[in-house]
Amino acid sequence: MSTVQDHDGKSAMPALRLRHCPRQPRAAIITLHGGRTDSYETSQPWHLAALRMRSVLRAAGSAIPLDDVVLAHVRYRHRGWNHDDPLHDAYRALSELQQTAGSLPTILIGHSMGGRAALRAASHPQVRGVLALAPWLPSGEPTRQLSKKRVVVVHGERDRVTSPHASADYVRRARTAGARAGMILIRNGDHAMLRRSSLWHRTVATAVTGLLHQDAPPSDLTTASYAAADPLLL
Repeated sequence: MSTVQDHDGKSAMPALRLRHCPRQPRAAIITLHGGRTDSYETSQPWHLAALRMRSVLRAAGSAIPLDDVVLAHVRYRHRGWNHDDPLHDAYRALSELQQTAGSLPTILIGHSMGGRAALRAASHPQVRGVLALAPWLPSGEPTRQLSKKRVVVVHGERDRVTSPHASADYVRRARTAGARAGMILIRNGDHAMLRRSSLWHRTVATAVTGLLHQDAPPSDLTTASYAAADPLLL
């Protein structure tokens, strides 16, 4: 697998961490966890942001036959966004996936900073769709890369870390850019996805099913979220 030079001149670890890889996969699901605005501290698998995504990946995998899908996550070099560092790590992970399992239609699931990175990485040809959970979306975040992609944004109504209003605006702009995009708002949901966690996980499973099966009629939940730029409240 490819390596890059880290900020201190050392070779970075591989960005793709496989959790499940069948012999003949037909698709892949990759998660990207949250982080910080600026930090060159080494990202570790025991950090809370990374641990939080384990249950999300399990929820996504529960909706798909495991003989068909690769389950993996991106390992960041640093905890911070810095200079688009998580985006570069996402690109590395997608390249490593191609080397390991071939060119697979891939769903990216990102939380907070990872949601921003996943939406940016939608420009990669392997990415079929993106599920962004409570994404961090600064003003002016680009949407051009989402043209002809499927996007579902899920945000907690009571999120005080990232903005559900910014997510709603982003979805509207994504639709203008040619994405098939929609938003789901979790009533009383928080940023950490702890309140109503079972609903968050059910929503992940349902949305991933709809995103992967592009030619099949999506579920009622996904249809509703795609049907309008305004959020669907659950």
